[in-house]
Amino acid sequence: MSNPLFQASNPLLHFAGLPKFNEINPEHVSPAIESLITEGRALVETLATSSESPTWDNFALKLEDHSEKLNRAWSQVGHMNAVVNSPELREAYNENLAKLTDYGSDVSQDERLYAKYKAIQASTAFAKLTPTQQKIINNEVRDFKLGGAELPAAQKARFKAVSEELSKLGSKFEENIMDNTNDFAHFVEDKSTLTGIPNDALEAALEAASGDANYGGNGYKFTLHFPSYLPLMQYADNRELRETMYRAYATRASEFSKPDENGNPKWDNTGLIKDILKLKLEEAKTLGFNNYAELSLATKMADTPKQVTEFLDTLAKRAKPYAERDMQELTAYSKKLGIDDMQAWDVGYVSEKLREEKYAFSDQEVKQYFPESKVLAGLFKVVETIFGVQVRKTEAPLWHKDASFYQISDSQNQPVAYFYLDLYARNGKRGGAWMDECITRRKKADGVILPVAYLTCNFSAPVGGKPALFTHDEVITMFHEFGHGLHHMLTKVDEYGVSGIKGVEWDAVELPSQFMENFCWEWEVLRHMTAHVDTGGELPRELFDKMVAAKNFQAGMQTVRQIEFSLFDMRLHGEFNPNGNLTALDVIEQVRDEVAVVRPPKFNRFPNSFSHIFAGGYAAGYYSYKWAEVLSADAYSLFEEMGTLSAEAGKLFKEEVLAKGGSRPAMESFVAFRGREPSMDALLRHNGMA
Repeated sequence: MSNPLFQASNPLLHFAGLPKFNEINPEHVSPAIESLITEGRALVETLATSSESPTWDNFALKLEDHSEKLNRAWSQVGHMNAVVNSPELREAYNENLAKLTDYGSDVSQDERLYAKYKAIQASTAFAKLTPTQQKIINNEVRDFKLGGAELPAAQKARFKAVSEELSKLGSKFEENIMDNTNDFAHFVEDKSTLTGIPNDALEAALEAASGDANYGGNGYKFTLHFPSYLPLMQYADNRELRETMYRAYATRASEFSKPDENGNPKWDNTGLIKDILKLKLEEAKTLGFNNYAELSLATKMADTPKQVTEFLDTLAKRAKPYAERDMQELTAYSKKLGIDDMQAWDVGYVSEKLREEKYAFSDQEVKQYFPESKVLAGLFKVVETIFGVQVRKTEAPLWHKDASFYQISDSQNQPVAYFYLDLYARNGKRGGAWMDECITRRKKADGVILPVAYLTCNFSAPVGGKPALFTHDEVITMFHEFGHGLHHMLTKVDEYGVSGIKGVEWDAVELPSQFMENFCWEWEVLRHMTAHVDTGGELPRELFDKMVAAKNFQAGMQTVRQIEFSLFDMRLHGEFNPNGNLTALDVIEQVRDEVAVVRPPKFNRFPNSFSHIFAGGYAAGYYSYKWAEVLSADAYSLFEEMGTLSAEAGKLFKEEVLAKGGSRPAMESFVAFRGREPSMDALLRHNGMA
């Protein structure tokens, strides 16, 4: 038994305010999670065996209360595991992930609880509940069914084992990518082989090499983290160097990864892919679905895999001619550069050179105008203007010196939400950019608990005494993640289960994030968030006009690439037989035959690092990016009509989309905001494909 005194001082069991990130250690994890699970099991027993007729207050609310505590504690563990990973923390995370999956399966299969939710749904009192409470009860009834509550006992045990194995495999999949990414380093001694690479990237590589205890030379260290990898692929004149880096990146977590002591690849995800797909298919069939794609869509806006595939095919037909035109132009230009057989490791480099010639500017030139402080101030200004709030930096316990904390207040200066910001790439932090929930808004008897979000990116840290500088793409990423954050933070929903992004259909989750990206292309917004790192001057209008002219540069290629990933995901979870002779690699090659204009080399192992669908909740859901982009482009068209920073349009978006969270179907929220159903026209127009 754990020590009750230790429990009292355990920072993960502190629910009265913000998390105590400065106090949390790996040894706190098991005692906290075990005590919350024990408490949960006792509560389930009490509620399940109670002779009282179940109501919202005596039953559903009590389960929500406990669920909130458990999720709050676990979100802190999961977050730290993603941003300050260590062997001890990873071990504690995985050990408790298994316990939580076990507990979650038991709850979601409990027929007694399921019967009580159905009893509330069928009672006369149901009509007196608020629409939000009704939505939660309806969601619960659906989720119990999808959690296996209606299965016979023998199948329940197997279903539970499958769920547990899937969460374990997903975690391992992500770890293999992180470990392989962190392990790889390429050192270059001779600076003359690094021509073309921007100075700030070289400075960062120099600093990285001098800070590497295992490396004694005076050279440059390049890694597979984006701030190191991307500038090299975009600007390095040395083709051999680009190939070396591309090969390392494209084969991460595959059979080509570093051998272990027995000579086997150390971080190979190939077997995991097969196992994950087999288990997902089994899970779906156990519940009566034909495949995992059908199961996945049971909780989304799209109705059937056929509907999604038709949507993607329609988009592909519109985009493919533009993509082919982009590719022809690129191939012709590569020959001018003396590259007669353009390969995957040349595409970024040739594209950048072509863009520079066509539009007379480079990403690197633009980057000098986007120091971190100006970008953040500009982002906050947009949010303050259209949504009538204020954003201010404030103090809170943090997990790393690079993280920071902010408060969002309303027009009366009353706090409505908070968020943490952690912007720079580092070892021990998983790649990519994301928003996650730390604390979710809900109303309790003693007042409202305010929402808190995590906003995490992997940008270049400050180097050589200068501030961190962001590319325009990184500025867009920042706005994107902040859009997710606003969905979580500006909710007005009082009940936990559908507050913020909770309960929002997965294919609508990207609506606010992609909506926010549009502001990065508006002169009135961008000019105020720029100051040249050396001169302090704002972005010249002439340079901005070139950026806008280049906005849809290779939009066709980028669109078909997203369609390629989305179709691969749908086929893998819809039509593919993981017990057959074909592999996931065969599936992506078939999809490329149909839609791709850029063919990666045979050694490319993209599926092995596609963590979105194998470890990140996007299985049979990757199409959501394109699906929600239709919604977001159409939503933004109201701002194009009413004025970029229209407070009136902003108020409507805040009230009908952000504030409503998951309390009603996303399509209802969209129609309430836009006055009609969405159309694909705005998306095609924004991408220059109208």
